[in-house]
Amino acid sequence: MILQSIPNIKNTDSNNFFLLSGPCAIESEEMALRIAEKVVKITDALKIPYIFKGSFKKANRSRIDSFTGIGDEKALKILKKVSDTFGIPTVTDIHEVSDAAKAAEYVDVLQIPAFLVRQTDLVVAAAKTGKVVNLKKGQFMSPAAMKHAVQKVKDAGSDKAWITDRGTMFGYQDMVVDFRGIPEMREFAPTILDVTHSLQQPNQTIGVTGGRPEMIETIARAGIVNNVDGLFLETHFDPANAKSDGANMLHIDRLEELLGNLVSIRQIVNKL
Repeated sequence: MILQSIPNIKNTDSNNFFLLSGPCAIESEEMALRIAEKVVKITDALKIPYIFKGSFKKANRSRIDSFTGIGDEKALKILKKVSDTFGIPTVTDIHEVSDAAKAAEYVDVLQIPAFLVRQTDLVVAAAKTGKVVNLKKGQFMSPAAMKHAVQKVKDAGSDKAWITDRGTMFGYQDMVVDFRGIPEMREFAPTILDVTHSLQQPNQTIGVTGGRPEMIETIARAGIVNNVDGLFLETHFDPANAKSDGANMLHIDRLEELLGNLVSIRQIVNKL
């Protein structure tokens, strides 16, 4: 079972997709708890297994003056508080080998960023913690190439690997999701579609990543129709003023309607 190794995961008996959702980065305790409370209420009602997502630091920035975090330990303790308060698992991304053991003390899933998914030492360090390792497909990689990243986790002694597709860069400053890759990657590991990052428009001339949030439901619907196991979706109460990736985040007020529509689609797909 895909979620059996995740502590505190709820609604695992449903035929729903599971959800990784939250802010791009941990900005404050109040903000994280507020977002988590809202998403927990929605996912409980819709019986969607839910994992709270928040980056404890942001290492991949376009400009040196971009927001990188509020402090590693402070942000990790906030993630742990979210987990303890709402009885839900959490996921955060790691960037250096030393991050693996540090973050594993606070969260349930370690995420390898797309730009770093070929970094063997990082993947192996994450696998050796015993946590689930969520491998983001590199924007520069084919779906077939992800079998090697999954194999690294297995060779490190773990069978807890997921793959997340966040689009492929076929041209400058834009991402495209090739939905043919979902069934291919599901042969290697449970596969998640990162809806919001796949709508990024990176490396804009002003040094701030753009995005197309109006296409979130279009991409999410296509993922559900193509039997993706889970969805990754960043959300915020005020995307325009979020400290990271606000241009492609979903406003949290739109989350309930979106997830309700996606659950209805999944129920139809399950009957086919």
